Amino acid sequence: QVQLVESGGGLVQPGGSLRLSCAASGFTSDYYAIAWFRQAPGKEREAVSCFSNFRGATYYADSMKGRFTVSRDNAKNTIYLQMNSLKPEDTAVYYCAFHTGFVDGSSWYRRLWYEHWGQGTQVTVSS
Repeated sequence: QVQLVESGGGLVQPGGSLRLSCAASGFTSDYYAIAWFRQAPGKEREAVSCFSNFRGATYYADSMKGRFTVSRDNAKNTIYLQMNSLKPEDTAVYYCAFHTGFVDGSSWYRRLWYEHWGQGTQVTVSS
């Protein structure tokens, strides 16, 4: 059973930075993708970024490009989301999600593509 545990959320001022972590365990697949989604109050869950271990491909939503960076520590089975230049509109619960197999530019952002989800971590950007 795949388990995902997010951490690193908190309160940060506008313009600040946070690094989220997603520790994955219990998977046996050779290929997988781990994505970050977020959900703000009253809004739909939206895709933020994704790391695929197939060639180390990374994907970003347009509004996050240049501010967010996704990376992996293979030894720790952990995916990180470095978030810089944070804005109040980045306030949301951030979730990581696991897909067994491949993703590409047309699938990585689809919520239904992911079979396993973490419990979420709150990020609040406020002065």
